[in-house]
Amino acid sequence: MKFLKSSLVAFFFLCSFSQSIAQDLKPGFDKAEYRELIYIATRSTESPEKAKLIPQPEHSKLVYKSKSMGLDNLWELWLKDENTAVLCTRGTTEKSESWLANLYAAMTPAKGALKVSNTYTFQYELSSNKHAAVHTGYLLSTAFLSKEMVPKIDSCYKAGIKNFIIMGHSQGGGISYLLTAHFYNLQSKGILPADIRFKTYCSAAPKPGNLYFAYDYENKTQGGWAYNVVSAIDWVPQTPFSVETAEDLPVVSPLKMVQETIKKESFFKRMFLNMVYGKLTNPSVKTVNTYQKLLGKEMGKRVQKVLPEFVPPPFYNSNNYVRTGNTIVLYPNPDDENYYKKFPNDSDDLMIHHSFPPYLYLLDQLK
Repeated sequence: MKFLKSSLVAFFFLCSFSQSIAQDLKPGFDKAEYRELIYIATRSTESPEKAKLIPQPEHSKLVYKSKSMGLDNLWELWLKDENTAVLCTRGTTEKSESWLANLYAAMTPAKGALKVSNTYTFQYELSSNKHAAVHTGYLLSTAFLSKEMVPKIDSCYKAGIKNFIIMGHSQGGGISYLLTAHFYNLQSKGILPADIRFKTYCSAAPKPGNLYFAYDYENKTQGGWAYNVVSAIDWVPQTPFSVETAEDLPVVSPLKMVQETIKKESFFKRMFLNMVYGKLTNPSVKTVNTYQKLLGKEMGKRVQKVLPEFVPPPFYNSNNYVRTGNTIVLYPNPDDENYYKKFPNDSDDLMIHHSFPPYLYLLDQLK
């Protein structure tokens, strides 16, 4: 605790002298910037033994580390290049409540109120689109993390810091999507200053929400202010499983035309066409219902065992998870024997292509 207090004092002292040389945060994917963020993320996510295998951050200093909260969520505040604050969210840990954050994967409307406890209700608007929906477990994690992050952002701003990078690897990346959307909304409401510049790197992240959330997120962050960095052979970015139903289509779509056409047919033709239509659409609808039951209601009950005062939110009737953001693909060359020697496909380690070393290796190969 003494270290953190002294670090915060040093942080604000340093900020007061850095503004004359401070440079604005630049848009665009920056390999060196991402590499530094991987070095930062390693410190909170990996065990001390594994963290030793990754270089220390070269241009950043740790100034604050939170306690574990919510579903074993944790974040760190770093000062990069003396003028940029990095908000780094920890990825999945070995604790069961951390995995609950991943598995609580039914969708929730992207705007609403989430009752976290009897004394805290998280008001959020991650998208103005009424059809936008997000991952419930990551939304709950966002509620805990943002409550502590926002005052720290305000303190940094008062010290002269206006550049902020949001970073998270794996689960931390999935949460970083929602944190980014939340901070943009707070800016639009005047709760956070409009001249703060956010830049986001979601690394090896799962999918955060449906297509309508993705559209809104990409619209807000376009111009090089948000990236999704994934390895082409990492299984985590392909989760949660996606199911698209006819109801996921926009209001103006062939669906209404088909339904109107069926209504105009004779009785027996309507029976036949409705049967065919049902066979085409019912399986996906049933799958979404099953996901809502298992990954929504059942997981919600397990979350309540960890957080007894938590009230599960209403679900959005969809499971159309999509890849979100401007994607940087780290693509292993099939002929790269050195990569597969270091990270073999026949390994018993399920995270063999998901951890920091393979991402750093592939980053070095990126042109």
